Amino acid sequence: MSAPELLLPADRDELAITPESAGWTYCGLHIVRLDAGEERHLATAGDEFAVLPLAGSATVEVDGQVFELEGRASVFARVTDWAYVPIESDVRVTSVAGAELALASARAERRHEPAYVPASDVPIEIRGAGQATRQVTNFLAPGAFDDVDRLIAVEVLSPDGNWSSYPPHKHDDTPGSLANNEEIYYFRVGKVGSVATSDEGFALHRTYTADGSIDETVVVRDGDAFLVPRGYHGPTVAAPGYPLYYLNVMAGPNPERTMAIVDDPPYAWVRGSWEGMAVDPRCPLTTADGAR
Repeated sequence: MSAPELLLPADRDELAITPESAGWTYCGLHIVRLDAGEERHLATAGDEFAVLPLAGSATVEVDGQVFELEGRASVFARVTDWAYVPIESDVRVTSVAGAELALASARAERRHEPAYVPASDVPIEIRGAGQATRQVTNFLAPGAFDDVDRLIAVEVLSPDGNWSSYPPHKHDDTPGSLANNEEIYYFRVGKVGSVATSDEGFALHRTYTADGSIDETVVVRDGDAFLVPRGYHGPTVAAPGYPLYYLNVMAGPNPERTMAIVDDPPYAWVRGSWEGMAVDPRCPLTTADGAR
């Protein structure tokens, strides 16, 4: 069996990443598009899920509870509310007007309770400085939401022309790593002056290992995904004129959920250079109240 492709282009009806298709153990992502009035049924079995609206609104029914997700017009329009769905659940998802949903998942062992998180409770962090300023929306980061077994997920928004996932960093099973996480990048590309996504826009992404077994620098477009089984990842670079969004989904065998990273040593000094440097005033790009 050949190794899975790391870059998954958007030219597909619905993106479906499972641990089996990715060639790893824990992490998954499905992008589901619902037409107006359509419904989907899901038996979670051994996977826990975050149901995150990318565009539109939806209703999530799980274990007799009903969560109304207000959602958003697009990932560039505002921070969204979301729902957590545990293992061993039967789920029904519907949308009156149609929606696009990200179902981030992880293989899990402990069952937690279903939960609804309003957009107003989702913390926003500004990382970096100068042209490395970016927004991190920590909706399912450790410390932001912890009633979960293994799943970690955050949204990153970069103003056009800025670098993110920088310095390059790793969290894998190689010596010196502080954590071991598989990771998915799911990209959406915007356009300055609009909250809509852009088919013409693009960004750049790099993932590589110290031993050179992986060394990929790729052009990514709206709806593409990239698999990071191991190694350093970054930078991710938004082209001028085209702000960038990506959803990071992570999971691994760590005793506790963690996003701990180790920078690639030659570039680690860059973090220190941000001290005293002004952050990009365009950040945050979005809040629970809307786009800036």
